[in-house]
Amino acid sequence: MAGGSGAGGAGVGTQPGEPAQPPKSSKPSKPSKPSKPAEPSAPGSGSKPGGGGDGTTSPPTSPPPGKPAPPPAPAALTLSAPQRAAADKRWCEKVTVEFRNTGGSPARSGTVTFATHIIGALGVDWATIRSSQSLPTPIAGGATRSETYTVCVESWRVPLGMRVETQDVSAVWE
Repeated sequence: MAGGSGAGGAGVGTQPGEPAQPPKSSKPSKPSKPSKPAEPSAPGSGSKPGGGGDGTTSPPTSPPPGKPAPPPAPAALTLSAPQRAAADKRWCEKVTVEFRNTGGSPARSGTVTFATHIIGALGVDWATIRSSQSLPTPIAGGATRSETYTVCVESWRVPLGMRVETQDVSAVWE
């Protein structure tokens, strides 16, 4: 405790660092029983210097001045359904995809993956070929960007009478 006073109020007029002196009285003093040392208080039960109260703190209501604002949310892309158009070769197709960044940060790099189906003359889906191309970057946070890709498979996979259909598009980004 500050001030040098012990438990029970013994010690009068002391300064920090000086030994406690017994109170002066006109009666001769009797030897007293040694007092018990003070019990340590439970954590959080005392008051804090300059604060008072029960020792609990509440979170600040706003960031202190001079501290930067928290970083924006990461990029989050949503893709539209692929819009297909015929290309000049039967094993190719022009696919337009709209990318919408609903996050707060720009999408700086990434790849777009196309799932192109090989469809036979009678409508049978013979195979699905995956191919990837780069994402049209950067896509700013809150922005929308449309890109047309030419998606091709190997020519031997699409004999006469067959066609290609890019049915699924996905993307990964950073």
